[in-house]
Amino acid sequence: MTLQTVVPTRYWHRIDTGQIQCDVCPRACKLRDGQQGLCFVRACQDDKIVLTTYGRSSGFCVDPIEKKPLNHFLPGTPILSFGTAGCNLACKFCQNWDMSKSRQMDTLADQASPEALAQACVQLGCRSIAYTYNDPVIFFEYAIDVAQACAEKGVKSVAVTAGYICPEPRREFFQHMDAANVDLKGFTDDFYYRVCGAHLNDVLDTLLYLKHETDVWFEITTLIIPGENDSDQELDRMTRWVVDNLGNDVPCHFTAFHPDWKMLDKSATPAATLTRARSIAMKNGVHHAYTGNVHDGDGGSTYCAACTGLLIQRDWYQMGSWHLDEKGCCGHCGEPVAGVFEALPGDWGAKRQPVRFK
Repeated sequence: MTLQTVVPTRYWHRIDTGQIQCDVCPRACKLRDGQQGLCFVRACQDDKIVLTTYGRSSGFCVDPIEKKPLNHFLPGTPILSFGTAGCNLACKFCQNWDMSKSRQMDTLADQASPEALAQACVQLGCRSIAYTYNDPVIFFEYAIDVAQACAEKGVKSVAVTAGYICPEPRREFFQHMDAANVDLKGFTDDFYYRVCGAHLNDVLDTLLYLKHETDVWFEITTLIIPGENDSDQELDRMTRWVVDNLGNDVPCHFTAFHPDWKMLDKSATPAATLTRARSIAMKNGVHHAYTGNVHDGDGGSTYCAACTGLLIQRDWYQMGSWHLDEKGCCGHCGEPVAGVFEALPGDWGAKRQPVRFK
């Protein structure tokens, strides 16, 4: 059966100029017939906003869940991951620019129905599915349909997102998500506007919403860029805000930048910078702070916030020793550990397995 790739959407309205405004994200693209939003995948056709890439993907792959990164959600398990093309942000440093900045439908060479994806998760032994590589906010309708099909088979849904979404669609979207990793790209509006073409407060609103109005387990990732968002002062303000507004138990990942897309003039992030960011976060009360995109066994492992005992040892995405009991408590002192854990970890390891659909 041929999949219908252009589908109607709901979050839009007509404005006085005669244009149609898309209301999914704060960018509020105002379009005339035949125009696409900045995201590329939402367009104005016949005086309404449609999603033009339903069911299409730039590729499907089974990853370790720690790669999302999620360190406190079903550790060690495989997760079926996919993205589409386009993005509703314009980050100059994009590390997935070949997909997120693509304006070619040829990028979307693969396709699969929600039901096919749910069945594939079961057959491949994936406990969850990730909407990732580019932001699922822009393929909102497809992500929700996949999440519903997966939920019927007991498969969890994970959104890897920049959190740049308006309140009404945000409520609907996260009703169907079990976990999320939110990119907090910096902690000044100047950085967000100048480097990402967005605004900080909209992302902070999403983080507050997730914490106080949902049961979604979420973790935060910040890509640390030398000379842009790596000062002690900014990292201090960011992690203080996290603790004051979201609590101590939201894991924070500080990951290494490599020169890419339109930011080739910056050097790669030194490992010492990530260690410094992690130290600042922990000093400010973040219980679980991690380094990423570097080889750092200490910064990648999970420790008890109460007794500092090693809970989950990690070497890149490969897990080592495990010291959580069957209730998700510290095996050394009995302190509960925030997250979604099972009695035993998964054993997927660091494998990456591409998946093709016929």
